[in-house]
Amino acid sequence: MKKIFITGATDGLGFMAAEKLIEQGHQVVLHARNKTKAEIVHQKLPNAKAVVTGDLSSISQTYKIAEALNRLGTMDSVIHNAGVGFKEPYQETEDALPHVFAINSLAPYILSCLINKPKRLIYTSSGMHEQGDTKLEDLLWDKKKWNAAQAYSDTKLHNILLAFAVSKRWPDVFCNVVSPGWVATKMGGAHAPDDLEKAPETQIWLSSSEEKDVQISGQFLYHKRPKNYLSAANDTQLQDRFIDFCESLTLIKIP
Repeated sequence: MKKIFITGATDGLGFMAAEKLIEQGHQVVLHARNKTKAEIVHQKLPNAKAVVTGDLSSISQTYKIAEALNRLGTMDSVIHNAGVGFKEPYQETEDALPHVFAINSLAPYILSCLINKPKRLIYTSSGMHEQGDTKLEDLLWDKKKWNAAQAYSDTKLHNILLAFAVSKRWPDVFCNVVSPGWVATKMGGAHAPDDLEKAPETQIWLSSSEEKDVQISGQFLYHKRPKNYLSAANDTQLQDRFIDFCESLTLIKIP
């Protein structure tokens, strides 16, 4: 039995993963954006170990999520599942950051830095990362040039850069990144072509299995198998540039 934390667990793939892991007997800590969503998801999954609340678009609330989780002890696995989609309109957070960057890119960085180091880390990317900007020239995007699909693609590249950077810094942690596919969740839309049932399987497997095949790190996976990804993500200088930028915004370093 493992203790597993899942961000964005109130619906979609996060909820599906949580439901399966609880059925398997694991102690699952859920994350919800606010108290109302927390109450609803706890009613749906009453056997969850706990629910922590906080808006990942807010730096201060993301800090509090990490603090609340650490009070519950050290997790065996953390699944960074939360995210907003490729149709997200331009909007700024209370920290004057683009909403999509704050949730998709910066929140996983903050939580990675502040949560007690788990044994396993799973980040969530997308096939759209292949259209991500490998120059990292405009990480926060010019509002006048806003392109929602490009911004989303950029953040999904950021997730790979973060996962690979953390895997190098923490050789004692199994740290990987997953593409669940384009599936018919609220984010993906009703006409998404990939298999919804298979979409959370890799996250469940990496976070809970005792198979030797999960004892890997620095991998990009799709349906439990390595998948080709943008080769630029292997560039350690690019990884460090992203990490340094996140550090400059938050004033916290990866331990």
